[in-house]
Amino acid sequence: MNWISQAAFLIILAITGYFLTRRINRIRQNILSGKDLDRSENKKERFKTMLLVAFGQGKMFKKPIPALLHLLIYVGFLVINIEVLEFVIDGLAGTHRIFASFLGSFYTVALNFFEFLAVLVTFSCIVFLFRRNVLKVERLVKPEMKGWPALDANLILIIEITLMMAILKMNAVDQILQSRGVEGYTQTGSFFFSSLFIPILSLFETPFLIFVERASWWFHIIGILGFAVYVTYSKHLHIFLAFPNTYYSNLWNKGKIKNMDEVTNEVKTMLGVAAETGAPPVEISRFGAKDATDLTWKSLMESYTCTECGRCTSECPANQTGKLLSPRKIMMDTRDRIEEIGKGESKDKTLLGDYITKEEINACTSCNACTEACPVNIDPLSIILEMRRYVSMEESGSPASWNSMFSNIETNFAPWKFAPSDRFKWKEELNK
Repeated sequence: MNWISQAAFLIILAITGYFLTRRINRIRQNILSGKDLDRSENKKERFKTMLLVAFGQGKMFKKPIPALLHLLIYVGFLVINIEVLEFVIDGLAGTHRIFASFLGSFYTVALNFFEFLAVLVTFSCIVFLFRRNVLKVERLVKPEMKGWPALDANLILIIEITLMMAILKMNAVDQILQSRGVEGYTQTGSFFFSSLFIPILSLFETPFLIFVERASWWFHIIGILGFAVYVTYSKHLHIFLAFPNTYYSNLWNKGKIKNMDEVTNEVKTMLGVAAETGAPPVEISRFGAKDATDLTWKSLMESYTCTECGRCTSECPANQTGKLLSPRKIMMDTRDRIEEIGKGESKDKTLLGDYITKEEINACTSCNACTEACPVNIDPLSIILEMRRYVSMEESGSPASWNSMFSNIETNFAPWKFAPSDRFKWKEELNK
């Protein structure tokens, strides 16, 4: 009957690979539908940023308690998944605990460590569920977190707890079957945490326990494969995208706002500078961003990387004072819109107007607190600035006070309505 199990496993693996590949390609196409952006310089600094921020969780520890709990889940995810390799080999080869015969006593030590991490992961997930649903931490219950975002966060935690319990249950039953000398169950030694379940499970007959062990094995591996596909539709895609996203971080000083290349080229063309270089004039389709495809690929990648943790929103001074702006919502809306575009849906909609309002983007103070707070270096400000540029330059729809300031800068080279020749009159007053 082993060949039937192997064939079933291979089919499940192939189906998972198909859906996973199709989804990854869709996300990739959506991200690459954004405007080009060169982030290839300073590779050494970028690699260092990725190691410190994504792999090292450097920015998480601004909030120590959730950071420690997140670290336990993160380490557990990385280490426990080594056991998944054994699951895959066993599934394809029709074996059972294939590593046990090679690793000997070290296998017992490793599995005890894995179980210890499984318990820590379970504990962390329970605490996170408590924080979200009982304590209702403010940043986790903002308006944009209603509906699917809240359900998604809870589902992930519940799934992780269930998978960890399946490991412990499977290991406990496995130990009982080993002690009873059932054929095919390699002696692995005792596992501390799963052994706690043995007194209860030992009450059952061997055939039933074999069924439970196999069911737990299949449940765990199918659960992991299903989880891998589910993650690509979830905010937990940051598990993978945090690494490229931090690598391609904006390395400029946080207070520096990049000029629009289109505007720079336009001014140079008007002044005849571009003609001197021999470069042909660039046709400008749109200043700023009205829809998701007007943004850069990096902004679109960031929308998929967003963890929805709300640290950006909790640090946003506009949001703190009751303004409509939520940097987290900006990222979530961008992701939702590019998903819609990728599916070819709602062509009559745009990111600005149907998802994000002018009131939201006008509330931004450009302080960069959101970017500084983000654990994976997401930059909501770049999206806000591009949309504000569109409103200002394409629609002339900025607030009247802003337009007055723009006019003053254009004519007087300063935000105030004073002629450049009068700029130092205050100094003359001091010398009297």
